[in-house]
Amino acid sequence: MTDLPPSDAPLLRSVDRRGVATLTFNRPEKSNSYNAALLDALRDEVARLGADPGVRIIVLRGTGKHFSAGAEVGGDHAAAKGKPSVSIPELCLALDTVPKPVIALVHGACIGGAVALISCCDVVVATRSAFFSLPEVRLGFAPGPLIPFFLRAIDARSLRRYLLSGERFAAEEALRIGLVHKLCDAHASEGSALSDVVAEALLAAPNAVAHAKALLRRLTHVPVSQELLTELQAEFDQRFQSPEAVEGRLSFREKRKPKWFPTEQQ
Repeated sequence: MTDLPPSDAPLLRSVDRRGVATLTFNRPEKSNSYNAALLDALRDEVARLGADPGVRIIVLRGTGKHFSAGAEVGGDHAAAKGKPSVSIPELCLALDTVPKPVIALVHGACIGGAVALISCCDVVVATRSAFFSLPEVRLGFAPGPLIPFFLRAIDARSLRRYLLSGERFAAEEALRIGLVHKLCDAHASEGSALSDVVAEALLAAPNAVAHAKALLRRLTHVPVSQELLTELQAEFDQRFQSPEAVEGRLSFREKRKPKWFPTEQQ
């Protein structure tokens, strides 16, 4: 495993031998609220990891007591000297389009823009003690650019309640409304739950995952027509004969793991 940034950096990165990259928010004294340095680092890492063929999965998590308390209210959102700061909507789009599965492991608080970030992750695992809120209206404004991302993960009826009230909701409720996929107990169970999700994701073929993720973005809310089905069928027929697809069917028949599943020696 390699850890590249210094331990006091706002974002820590590690990549293990399986190609599982972990990005860890590292401002525990600020409840992992984000500032310009953290946002810029996250943008750069998502782009770099997304383009790295050796990376299979990206995990987002936080140090300390909380995943992220969202924006640092009253903090310095200006970028470092001469460098513009990336916005949360731009980061959401980057997570949504990166051609790798993104898994969020949430504990403690997940507030405001942090909810938008996990809304764009492919799998969200939360501890049972985690809590969430969209408090912007209590600060006097609506989070307009983030609402499209909230709607990708939270059913519209539930979003109306929590967006308009700013009230806190618990992990069980986050599971019910679609924001979270899986709950776990804290500490030991947290790592086990993440390991289970990662192991399942590593069974999927990397190119097939990238294609499936792109199709989800393209087809969500698109009306079904005969022309669309014809186009998708032609694309499917071509990809069905790809080396990955051939290996996938062969490994299934032979009742073994596919070649893209990392071995202990990797």
